[in-house]
Amino acid sequence: MSTSKTEIKAVKRDLYDMIIGGQSVGGSEGEYFVAYNPATGEPLAKVAKATKADADRAVEAARIAFETGKWKRSPVNKRSRTMNKIASIMRSRFNELVELEILNSGKSLSAAQGQVMQAIEDFEFYAGAIVSHRGAVNPMPGPFMNYTLKEPLGVCAQIIPWNYPMMMAAWKIAPAIAVGCSVILKPASLTPLTAIVMTEICHEAGVPEGVVNIITGDGATVGSYLAEHEGVDKVAFTGETGTGKDIMAKASQTLKRVTLELGGKSPNLVFDDSDIDAAVDGSLFGIFYNTGQSCEARSRLYVQESVYEAFMEKFVEKAKRLVLGNPLDSGTHVGAIISERQLEVIDSYVKSAEAEGATIALGGGRAKVDGFENGHWYLPTIITDVNEDMKVVKEEIFGPVVVVSTFKDEKEAVKLANNTDFGLAAAIWTKDHAKATRVAGMIQAGTIMINSPFSAFPGTPFGGYKQSGFGRELCIETLDLYTETKSVVSYTGSRPLNPFNL
Repeated sequence: MSTSKTEIKAVKRDLYDMIIGGQSVGGSEGEYFVAYNPATGEPLAKVAKATKADADRAVEAARIAFETGKWKRSPVNKRSRTMNKIASIMRSRFNELVELEILNSGKSLSAAQGQVMQAIEDFEFYAGAIVSHRGAVNPMPGPFMNYTLKEPLGVCAQIIPWNYPMMMAAWKIAPAIAVGCSVILKPASLTPLTAIVMTEICHEAGVPEGVVNIITGDGATVGSYLAEHEGVDKVAFTGETGTGKDIMAKASQTLKRVTLELGGKSPNLVFDDSDIDAAVDGSLFGIFYNTGQSCEARSRLYVQESVYEAFMEKFVEKAKRLVLGNPLDSGTHVGAIISERQLEVIDSYVKSAEAEGATIALGGGRAKVDGFENGHWYLPTIITDVNEDMKVVKEEIFGPVVVVSTFKDEKEAVKLANNTDFGLAAAIWTKDHAKATRVAGMIQAGTIMINSPFSAFPGTPFGGYKQSGFGRELCIETLDLYTETKSVVSYTGSRPLNPFNL
């Protein structure tokens, strides 16, 4: 496949500060940390390092903005117009945002383009969704009327991961501000740059000062602190399951609302009556898209015994043709690993599989990419001859690694799919619609993909079962997670009520 480098002007700068109360500010202790380019391993920019004092400042700014009510009491149509303006500005700067996302995350051009576009569409979706998000009038016996109001929850701390920096920022910010909440966004320390720029765009579009704040720094320090902060009404977290449990425990001390989108070990079921070529192509995308650094990556591949050999021959052959290279080249399929530390984690999983007797059918080590020798690269890896007790089958690897097993029949396929602590997503490949519907109903996962590798679109609920978390994002129902429902009961009779007959 030929490649051509896309010429785009970057929004990159050397220094990025936080934004608190509408103002660009450094950390209270004047410290900065370095954000790196994963593809090259080189420093990219300096970013302000927040302290607990900065978190306090951000909560205060958000609280003032919420309590004064300029945003939450603004007409819905005005909020909707502002949301659309955010999207419009992002569209006008699309290429800049894509390049910055690539530089800070190491992801491929096609992946970054798709994710930045979805971030834009998230704001557009919620600009429309908020117009019809309202309470209801409920029937009551006698001369009474009941109606409900949807009121913004308050100040929301939002903590996002490094694998989808701009898209996750949009998933969090858009529904929260659509209903009138104020937010403090805490992006991952590895990838804060596009989230900072998105916050700047929110202000450029007319979001009042203090409604969207962003603090950058160590999650174990400021992220954890926000989870227990008395001035925060809700925590929305996307990330690793263990961290999610810790956040939930801290938030419970003040009975904060919590939304958690956590880890996954998603199954991919290929039945013998599927379109094998489509299943191969979809399965490749399901695990190697975004370099496998996706919570819903289909990292457990189960193929029906009768088509296993035919499937694997094509699957391995096409995996060999995946291109690792310059993330800015349109022909690159697989980008860099986010950090050297994550690369070592991935490699340790692969080595553990070898030690337990598995077979490395493809890959299984660091990749060498011309011109990017100091970057963090790992070969697309396929592991066979595994069993359900192996570490690589049970635990989330978060890299371009898939484990492959077989199943005999539908009953065993469902059993294997559900044999996990997680329940974020699953894929089913079959031409039998009745079977697909039946199996989808039995799999314990929040998102089921049938004959498609795509899992998330604006308007479709995304979230998990079991230890993959709770709450749904990306959909109309998300608005309810950022609102309180107030019930108002009104007496409409002509005579005063006298319940005690006094």
